Amino acid sequence: MLYIGVDLGTSAVKLILMNADGTIVNTVSKEYPLYFPNPGWSEQRPEDWWEQVVQGMKELISNNDHNQIAGISFGGQMHGLVILDSEDQVIRPAILWNDGRTGKQTNFLNEVIGKDKLSSYTANIAFAGFTAPKLLWVMENEPDHFSKISKIMLPKDYIAYKLSGVHSTDYSDASGMLLMDVKNKCWSKEMLAICSITQEQMPKLFESYEVVGNLKPDVAAMLGLNASCKVVAGAGDNAAAAVGTGTVGDGRCNISLGTSGTIFISSKEFGVDENNALHAFAHADGHYHLMGCMLSAASCNKWWMDGIIGTKDYQKEQADIQELGENNVYFLPYLMGERSPHNNPDARGTFIGMTMDTTRADMTQAVLEGVAFAIRDSLEVAKSLGIQLQRTKICGGGAKSLLWKQIIANVLNLKVDVIESEEGPALGSAMLAAVACKEYASVEEAAKSIVKVIDTIEPSPELVEKYEEKYSKFKKIYPSVKELFDSLK
Repeated sequence: MLYIGVDLGTSAVKLILMNADGTIVNTVSKEYPLYFPNPGWSEQRPEDWWEQVVQGMKELISNNDHNQIAGISFGGQMHGLVILDSEDQVIRPAILWNDGRTGKQTNFLNEVIGKDKLSSYTANIAFAGFTAPKLLWVMENEPDHFSKISKIMLPKDYIAYKLSGVHSTDYSDASGMLLMDVKNKCWSKEMLAICSITQEQMPKLFESYEVVGNLKPDVAAMLGLNASCKVVAGAGDNAAAAVGTGTVGDGRCNISLGTSGTIFISSKEFGVDENNALHAFAHADGHYHLMGCMLSAASCNKWWMDGIIGTKDYQKEQADIQELGENNVYFLPYLMGERSPHNNPDARGTFIGMTMDTTRADMTQAVLEGVAFAIRDSLEVAKSLGIQLQRTKICGGGAKSLLWKQIIANVLNLKVDVIESEEGPALGSAMLAAVACKEYASVEEAAKSIVKVIDTIEPSPELVEKYEEKYSKFKKIYPSVKELFDSLK
């Protein structure tokens, strides 16, 4: 049988068609606009997502036996607020994960309601990108829209609804809303009350590998698929990427270098760090994970390459970098503010350490190293919980760079395993569809069968020592300039 994985990203939707043994038969990518109606705001039209998913799916399956397509599942950008009225029409554009408008509401939740209470209700504290602060913002600033809300959804779940007619979400994606009791896997009555919403306005919760429903007959006919094709809950993009890299079970790690960057540590047991610096979320394998998330990762390199020095030849720019561990230029990668571990939407990107002999290559290297150092910040929090890692998988657009993988390996002092497929969330979501259709008995079994390591980047003791010294300097920069960031608002 064949399975469709839909990765609903921030700039494009990527669709893959996978057969039962994990071989990718076809891939399609479709872009859609991103809107910035005010400084720090970030929105998209859910209708654009749906239009491109439909077009992309038709292209994806055009040369294949439609009768063989058994299931569709999803990985998707997390935290986005999609609100529907009583007719299931979109009320306003979706407010995305990297939107920074909710500073006031985030402070209210953390300071007035209190971080301790939030953590007891949801296992997390409020971050500007989370869904609950966005609801409070709509309630305060767009009361007419708020009064019309019949259903509250996340981005990928809007696509699942359009396919199946079922209002659903999964535990991993719902974990990032600040509306779910993560430990007990249910909606938090306290948080719903704080946000003035009801349980009836929330979608039904599923495990990521559970069937939500079948294709609606009219949608099946439009796509040319059987109405018996199953629609599977899917997962938040990071949990789906973790499935796609085999980061399931206990004590495994994945680093994602996408638009945002994450370090994702899977666990069979629920756990929270005392300062809530890391997100404590449910995982797509039915268990839990800890995650550190930085808002700008590969997007920092894209900003530097495309926007500042004006080149698309990333490989050529990186070829000029000769000496690792020797750079005296540092970069804080906080172009969209920062989440883990600082939780500061007002943080900004910063270069420091330039001299008259600083080169273009030094600046490029500083960008790559700055992202690695910021991921190390989250790894240090995990270490404080007694988590000891020896190796990590890696995925995302930035993972195509051998140099960046070498930097990651040495800054974090971890073996970096490179897998055969770089499809990340799209592959993970297709694997979830295969599990839901009983192709595999569990997510772990699917990962063991499908995910293959083809290379490992080993850290060098000499470079690890050099980067240890560099990191000790990097981690002093943010505390030194934090007050300046506050004054630049």
